[in-house]
Amino acid sequence: MKKWILLSTVSSFLFSTLFGQQQDTLLGNGAITVFTATKTERVLSNIAVPVQIISQKNIQQAGSLRLSDILSEQTGLFMTNGFGTGVSMQGLNPDYTLILIDGEPLIGRTSGVLDLKRITVGNIKQIEIVRGPSSSLYGSEAMAGVINIITDKSRKNTLGISARYGTYNTADLSLKGSIRTNKINYQGFGNFYRTDGFSIRPNSRERSVAPIERFTQQHNLGYRLSERTNLSLNFRHNSETIKNNITVINNGNSINSIGVEKNEDLNVTLQLAHKLNEQVKNTTRLYGTQFHSSQELTSDNGVPYLDVFKQQFARIENQTDIHLNKQLEFNIGGGYIHETANSTRYDNSTSIKTNRIGYVYLQSEWKALNKLTFVGGARYDHNELFAAAFSPKLAAQYKLNKNISLKASIGRGFKAPDFRQLYLNFTNTAAGSYSVFGSVEAQKIINELNRIGQISSLEPSFYQLSNLQPEFSTGFNLGASYQNEQWLITANIFRNNIENLIDSRLVAYKTGGAQIFSYLNVKNAFTQGIETDIKYQYNQKWGLSAGYQFLLTGDQAEINAINEGKVFTRDQNGFSRKMSQSEYVGLPNRSKHMANIKLQYDHQQFFANARALYRSRWATTDTDGNGIFNTNDAFAKGYIQLNMAAGKSFTNGVAVQAGIDNLLNYTDVLNLPNLPGRTFYLSVSYNFLNKNPK
Repeated sequence: MKKWILLSTVSSFLFSTLFGQQQDTLLGNGAITVFTATKTERVLSNIAVPVQIISQKNIQQAGSLRLSDILSEQTGLFMTNGFGTGVSMQGLNPDYTLILIDGEPLIGRTSGVLDLKRITVGNIKQIEIVRGPSSSLYGSEAMAGVINIITDKSRKNTLGISARYGTYNTADLSLKGSIRTNKINYQGFGNFYRTDGFSIRPNSRERSVAPIERFTQQHNLGYRLSERTNLSLNFRHNSETIKNNITVINNGNSINSIGVEKNEDLNVTLQLAHKLNEQVKNTTRLYGTQFHSSQELTSDNGVPYLDVFKQQFARIENQTDIHLNKQLEFNIGGGYIHETANSTRYDNSTSIKTNRIGYVYLQSEWKALNKLTFVGGARYDHNELFAAAFSPKLAAQYKLNKNISLKASIGRGFKAPDFRQLYLNFTNTAAGSYSVFGSVEAQKIINELNRIGQISSLEPSFYQLSNLQPEFSTGFNLGASYQNEQWLITANIFRNNIENLIDSRLVAYKTGGAQIFSYLNVKNAFTQGIETDIKYQYNQKWGLSAGYQFLLTGDQAEINAINEGKVFTRDQNGFSRKMSQSEYVGLPNRSKHMANIKLQYDHQQFFANARALYRSRWATTDTDGNGIFNTNDAFAKGYIQLNMAAGKSFTNGVAVQAGIDNLLNYTDVLNLPNLPGRTFYLSVSYNFLNKNPK
């Protein structure tokens, strides 16, 4: 294996070529170029899969501070609250959306959720959102899609500072600059964020969002070795400190704990790029990242709690782009991943869990006709911990005329069981001593507890425990778009069929009543719906945009059981009766309707906007106890959130902005703990320098 890695490294560097990193540039014809959908630079209008672009201007004018702020205002995306702020796409959980920064994956998920508040938007140039299975290029975790954050890599000499202050003593300071010479290009960015946090629970000492301090720095250094060869180094470091004051109720007992949580992630990318000729390009990237988290708590009962988690991810990847002619192009790539993790939540905190993955992928774009383009691709992943995964994808685009285009795609995505689902050995002494065991450990640990008399009962799910298999999804997308000088209308119909969905299940009870959970491949689920966006530019000053998603979800086994008359619920008098399919609502925590609308005014360096977000009700608790979510269960209410912002730029480089988020002051203590009431902010920025190099 070491010889294979060495040979791959040497050959990759020998054949390296220029790889487009300025994905966010505007072409001479004003067309936006994107990278994520194909791993090559493409004009947005020529992409055959559903792609959405969020520009730097939109991010700034929305007054967003963290990645979750701007994503929450996009059609079909909603933020989840458990274990940090995650993003759900096309009705799939946050586990299935891959988050990238400059094309490289972030790690450090808690219960499958990567907290988007870890990511500042102060140096983001463009956000690219690819919907639908993308495992044919990106492998695991891309079942729902990919969100790629493209950082700002200015080609000018710049220096600027910004400061913001708002409700809950929330402060944000940023400094960024860039230097460009004939051969060297450097960009630097630093951000400090802190907040007292907030609580929307009356008379509660626990804050919904705890006091936080975060510091982020990122540096990118590029060096032009020759006209055909470029070398770049990217470094990013993020650290945060969170003051915890936690109250947990388990089995009727209330347990209070205080302490500190610290999280740190480090990302380093080295890229050598060389252009062999006009037809062949090749790129090699070395990427390493580490996430470290620790939490120390002291409970009312005096029991100390320590939680430590460390994950490391290293990858070498090489991609060759071959342009045979104007009609045919190939992208060939492969790589090797070495991933490790150790935690107090596993069987032994000093025991390092390891996974190794080798993969290859191939993608081809064929312009069959002047108006018809096909894109086909596939990826093969050989994973050390489970069976191999093969992920194909086929997409097509047909341009009826200069205004109307049609798109269709079908792809296969997968998600590998993670370290948590395999090796977790965790008992939460700060929350009633419940336990969660990974599939590799569960039977062994529970059988031993049962042998020494610490198990009171084994649940039916215990006898279903077995080796976890990857989750798979087959995704279909069919879309159309219309565009002229004033209108841009897009619509996309989607369906995702998920097989072997991994779910946590209650498998046993301890003698004291504490629960034991583990993980099973139990569901064949689906999500389907339609997403549409409309943008209308009335004139140079006024613009209007709106988006809507209609979503249906379900578990096929549950639907079959209902149709067979095996599922019962309770009527208004409390008597048991068979449940009808019309009462079935599908998977929990999903809204059938979501919408947004934005009114924008922008003229002579002044802007103002109003942005309304709507989410219909969603199922939260199985109150009738049949294990299936239906109209007789508990729901969170639908709501409207209204945000407003205005700003002014001056010729001397100064800019000011003010805003109000959640103007209607909507809160939901139980179901939306991360949504504060009405908040205000004021920001000021100053550009000391902004000019082209000589």
